[in-house]
Amino acid sequence: MLTALARPASASASAPASAPAPAGTAGTNRASGFPRPPSAGRTFVAWAPRPTAAVVPRIRTCTRAVLEGWRVSGAAVDTLLLAVSELVANAVQHAGAVTDRLCVTVSFGGGWLQLDVADGDPALPRFAGPEADPDDESGRGLMIVGLLVAEAGGEVAVIPRDRGKAVRVRIPAP
Repeated sequence: MLTALARPASASASAPASAPAPAGTAGTNRASGFPRPPSAGRTFVAWAPRPTAAVVPRIRTCTRAVLEGWRVSGAAVDTLLLAVSELVANAVQHAGAVTDRLCVTVSFGGGWLQLDVADGDPALPRFAGPEADPDDESGRGLMIVGLLVAEAGGEVAVIPRDRGKAVRVRIPAP
């Protein structure tokens, strides 16, 4: 089950994602485990799922519901949904063995949409470059996310933390 936390607009939209969201179901429909659309004034949602492959589509669905609740549409939604899918899948694949929880946050404020995916693995991701083997079947997701985010006028950052790291995506809000 996904744990969700929604903060009111008065809470900081850039709250740190280094610790998993506290246990609780604020903003979550207990029957389905999916979030209710955020109420007016909510600008921050976080989930603290276990790193399993099954969580990737659930987090994507939850992110879509949150963005719809904030009335975000168009290319911004497509960019964030691709980013959340790639970043959560990467965290599951590369950090799942060394961390018991991920922390996925989505925030909206100050003219920006922000996505953070944090895990407990201190190893930093590598961006595939032109030297990538053309026959490799993986390793390009973060590069694709970076290109789409740059095209949207945003940025991707890797943030080392005391216990692991976070990958942050910021794009201008539509």
